Amino acid sequence: MKRCSPACALLNALLALVLLVAASAGARAELHLDLTRGKIEPMPIAIPDFAGSDAAAEPAREITQVMAADLERSGLFKPLDPRSFVDKEAATRTPPRYGDWRVINAQALVTGSVETQPDGRLAVEFRLWDVFQEQQLTGLRYTTTQQNWRRIAHIIADAIYKRITGEDGYFDTRIVYISETGPQNRRIKRLAIMDQDGANHRFLTDGRALVLTPRFSPSTQEITYLSYARGVPRVYLFNIDTGQQEVVGEFPGMTFAPRFSPDGNKVIMSLAVEGNSDIYTLDLRTRQATRITNSPAIDTSPCYSPDGKQIVFNSDRGGSQQLYVMNADGSDIKRISFDGQSRYGTPVWSPRGDLIAFTKIAGGQFFIGVMRPDGTGERLLTQAFLVEGPTWAPNGRVLMYTRQTPADTRGRGGTSRLYTIDLTGYNEREVITPQDASDPAWSPLIP
Repeated sequence: MKRCSPACALLNALLALVLLVAASAGARAELHLDLTRGKIEPMPIAIPDFAGSDAAAEPAREITQVMAADLERSGLFKPLDPRSFVDKEAATRTPPRYGDWRVINAQALVTGSVETQPDGRLAVEFRLWDVFQEQQLTGLRYTTTQQNWRRIAHIIADAIYKRITGEDGYFDTRIVYISETGPQNRRIKRLAIMDQDGANHRFLTDGRALVLTPRFSPSTQEITYLSYARGVPRVYLFNIDTGQQEVVGEFPGMTFAPRFSPDGNKVIMSLAVEGNSDIYTLDLRTRQATRITNSPAIDTSPCYSPDGKQIVFNSDRGGSQQLYVMNADGSDIKRISFDGQSRYGTPVWSPRGDLIAFTKIAGGQFFIGVMRPDGTGERLLTQAFLVEGPTWAPNGRVLMYTRQTPADTRGRGGTSRLYTIDLTGYNEREVITPQDASDPAWSPLIP
């Protein structure tokens, strides 16, 4: 069962959503982007500043800017230059003067307003218009606290994305990752968290202990990760709201590569004893550990399928590091990667269940790729000196990963940054962080 903190419950109580108007189900030739095609030409969309007077003027501008930036970064939308707008009062006009937007080739139009209520909360309203069909596609109204304006902008961007593409958005999410500073031979690594657009950045650990591989729980309130806090690598849980940390079980060897199960009740991880690494699960309610694999090989990097019925992992049991899929109880192990000249690692199942992303090393180059769960349809999306550790956006259409550039022989120079890319292999973009970054993990949509 998904857990929600008191802060989360309060936020849900403050966030009121009212459907204003939706387009009729029988509308003809509705505005739509097909994400199953190859490279997609961005849709021209006009987004005038939302209307807002007095105290609401600044949040109105900020909401418009953040929402437009979300849509632009997706690579699917091209917000038009406001200097080209013919109707300067568009935000307050319902319905719009469609001809004023057709003349600048806007296919879609977003209008909205922000008002400050007597109790200090913000009332935010937006409408999405199909310019050529001359109809409203959707319209929503939210009431929330002043400090929650940025989240409202992400929620609006998600609503627009879903109405145009038919797919869920991914903007109202967070990223947890490893922030890195210092020379390559004395790296300081801290847990850090931010919104998917880099806002609201903060550090979760102080850097005194090395940390690696953070992963979100399905509730987004907890993180599991690897830490050397006690000198021996151990898997920990971290509560984002309280800052409380605890070790996940007392195992005799080194534990690493943790992930939550889809229901959040278990953590799956690797346990290394005397040089042998197998996969275990720990029930977070009973604290009972279960061994899933039993092999003299190195089995690691496990990840559940979205329905919790299968696990993908990488192993050298066939002589080289390859990908395998098994049932959740460890039965029926099948190899799914067969390029004997290459190594595969860091597999992660898509939230949609249709693909597995991975890191591939071939010919001295690193690649981020995807394949179907049966191993067919392998596609490589990007390559570089070092790219690794893909993580999925919650809609299964975008990947984030680490990209490194080489340092010199003394460990100087070189960078480690986060990047995103869509499933077509286009729209590769850097995710800006204050310092070097690695090991990203994308949260589900925030409850």
